Amino acid sequence: MDRIEFSAQQYIDDVLAGRLVVCKWARLAVERHVRDLETGAERGLIFDVDRAKTAIAFFGLLKHSKAQWAGQTIKLEPWQQFILWVIFGWYRDQSERWVETLPDGRVQDGRGTRRFRTAYEEVARKNGKSTKAAGIGLFLMVADGEPGAEVYTAATKRDQARITHGEATRMVKASPALRREIQVFKDNLSILNSASKYEPLGADADTMDGLNVHAAIIDELHAHKTRAVWDVIETATGSRRQPLIFAITTAGFDRQSLCFEEHEYTEKVLSGLIEDDSFFGIIFTLDEDDDWEDESVWVKANPNLGVSKKWDDMRRLAKQAREIPSKLFAFQRLHLNIWTQSETKWVPFEHWKQCGKAVDAAGLRGRTCYGGLDLASNIDIAAEVLVFPPQADEDDYQVLCRFFIPEENMIERWKTDRVPYPAWVRQGYITATPGNVIDYDFILAQIDEDMQAYDLQEIAFDRWGATKIAQSLMELGGDEFMIQFGQGFASMSPPMRELERLIMNHKLAHGNNPVLSWMADNLVAKTDPAGNIKPDKEKSREKIDGMVALIMALDRAMRHEGGSVYEERGMLLL
Repeated sequence: MDRIEFSAQQYIDDVLAGRLVVCKWARLAVERHVRDLETGAERGLIFDVDRAKTAIAFFGLLKHSKAQWAGQTIKLEPWQQFILWVIFGWYRDQSERWVETLPDGRVQDGRGTRRFRTAYEEVARKNGKSTKAAGIGLFLMVADGEPGAEVYTAATKRDQARITHGEATRMVKASPALRREIQVFKDNLSILNSASKYEPLGADADTMDGLNVHAAIIDELHAHKTRAVWDVIETATGSRRQPLIFAITTAGFDRQSLCFEEHEYTEKVLSGLIEDDSFFGIIFTLDEDDDWEDESVWVKANPNLGVSKKWDDMRRLAKQAREIPSKLFAFQRLHLNIWTQSETKWVPFEHWKQCGKAVDAAGLRGRTCYGGLDLASNIDIAAEVLVFPPQADEDDYQVLCRFFIPEENMIERWKTDRVPYPAWVRQGYITATPGNVIDYDFILAQIDEDMQAYDLQEIAFDRWGATKIAQSLMELGGDEFMIQFGQGFASMSPPMRELERLIMNHKLAHGNNPVLSWMADNLVAKTDPAGNIKPDKEKSREKIDGMVALIMALDRAMRHEGGSVYEERGMLLL
């Protein structure tokens, strides 16, 4: 084993002296530890340096399995050592105060056991979470002195749990000392002599009953939509003397989630609002007054910046976040560990206005184009949008829009919504159809007219509520003319990203159509945990039907006229 350099105390000293750039919460975690060294004995808490060193030294048995460090012994950075130093160094004393009678009559003897029963670590991506988590899981299985230890890596999906567990398996295979003790099976590491095991666990497993959990590493807690996994694990630790639930996560966006509960609880414990000697928490993020574009503060959320987290990658992603606003929240959440909103206000309107170049409908006659049709509701606005790909001497994608609204509802909606529908009808931007619902015959007539005027190749449509008109359109253009288009992240994200790029580079011409511009300003983009986007009709302030139709039309144009662009970006074709 290589000589272990213990640097946890140096980290503590550097944080307190201001020699390290850290956020408020990391500093408070250090201050809490130091304060407990002075006052913890009054509460029956003791710090055992040798036990802390044992946990850190265990990593000297482990080797990296990926990237530039593959085959090298794992060397924990000072901030990582600090976390293990605190979690595994603090214990309860041997006094009778730790003996209690449970409601069911059982006597629980907690004398001399580990202080912390729950640990919460929140840090940005690519800061070595999986490697550290895998090593901690192995330590709890092998060296924690627990007979029949059951250790689990838990996630929403078992495949996700296998990421950390797979890293632990590779560590065992690469360590002669661990190979002598641990048997490796599919999804199982076992020590026969102590009847201990380490397995991945997902909420999608057939059952999670019958667990007797000594320790659980809960990976990416922000992805857990319910408390199901957490509650099962927590209730399954009841018969263990010193169980540990260790949640490691990046910030999320759902402020009603279990993860945000733990985030807030951590802040309250670190602020001193709540005293909980069984809970350890640390958060690496930016402070409220920090400018996210200031590179000097990035290390607050990325304590491994310059080690496992690369500067050039951070700068590349930050540049994208500056230029593509819908990527801003994803960058802040994943790489600066800032809790964001689930929805993102879309492209800045000043860029949209610079795409207002004139579009000559007559001059486009005979040109190839692709359509998008969003019928929304028959009592609402319907939109048909045509996208004309650029020709050899052009740079812009040109856009023509047709909007439809029921005539009888128009005045009432003008008064209630304060949107100038009557003026837009007079100016020819919207067609008002007789009655209190949209007359689809007007839409069919318009599409037929467009087919005569332009080389309209396809129309993409949302299949929801469009069955009748789709059948009529198929009679006009044939079965291959109408393309059903899903409204989920998989379908919407690639063309929406492409539209975003065109707008930001001012390569779109929409002719300052006021209805489409109004809808563009309404549009909110919903983001999933993977950073994909789609229009969010529920969160958008008002109607966005024209923008949805534009996104669908652009998708068809890109696939036929610029498919290579999709392929270059790694976007899957439907």
